[in-house]
Amino acid sequence: MPTTTPGAKTAAWLNADAYERYMGRWSRRVAPLFLSWLAVAPARRWLDVGCGTGALSAAILECCAPRSLMGADPSEGFLRKAREQLGDRASLECASASVMPFGDAAVDVTVSALLLNFAPDASAALAEMTRVTASGGTLGAYVWDYGGKMDLIRMFWDAAIELDPQASGLDEGAYAALCRPEALAALFMRCGLAKVDVHGIEIAMPFGSFDDFWQPFLGGQGPAPAYAMSLAEPARERLRERLRARLPLSADGSAVLAACAWAVRGVVR
Repeated sequence: MPTTTPGAKTAAWLNADAYERYMGRWSRRVAPLFLSWLAVAPARRWLDVGCGTGALSAAILECCAPRSLMGADPSEGFLRKAREQLGDRASLECASASVMPFGDAAVDVTVSALLLNFAPDASAALAEMTRVTASGGTLGAYVWDYGGKMDLIRMFWDAAIELDPQASGLDEGAYAALCRPEALAALFMRCGLAKVDVHGIEIAMPFGSFDDFWQPFLGGQGPAPAYAMSLAEPARERLRERLRARLPLSADGSAVLAACAWAVRGVVR
């Protein structure tokens, strides 16, 4: 994933623990549902591109009985976290999605979680994923529905833009074209994949308290947290209170938000 300054349309991906609190914990809920939809037979060679802290890789090991599992991610900090939980059950390499150190047709299944919206060149990344996947193999990915049913992100940016209209250019829902099913399908078809299919995966996001909702935005991992941490303290406090007023808290202080991830799959010719 790319690294740039806070407040830009991309954000630094360095702190694995902060990422887990912000988004990793929710990806872990999506991953097994995504794999169930892929319905890949056991004993296949798998590759997890943009494996991050290992959410999808862990689910592959638990649900798919892989013959082997490799992963690639450009963040050494994220890879350290992934290696802690995966141990020697996966071979992980520090590499970007568009240039990977794997041979042609090296795997049977290539998957990616929450990567395509942040890849500098999604077509190049998908071409590289196709190269390393054997003919007849499966290529699949999922991304958040930033522009629609992703309450965590929509609530943040709606509040931020009310207070700072210039923040509208940083909203993933506005600029991340691949958060829409039609765009995902078109990308896979342009890259020559066959039997392209798109599927929505919905999950609940339970928060134990307002702080459980708010604190992950202070970790700087992702466009919304990067924006929050770029604010001066008074402006960040105004945003915090605006979000507190919006969050549908129950009597016990908890809240449940909804989220949708769009999954896409295709077959390598």
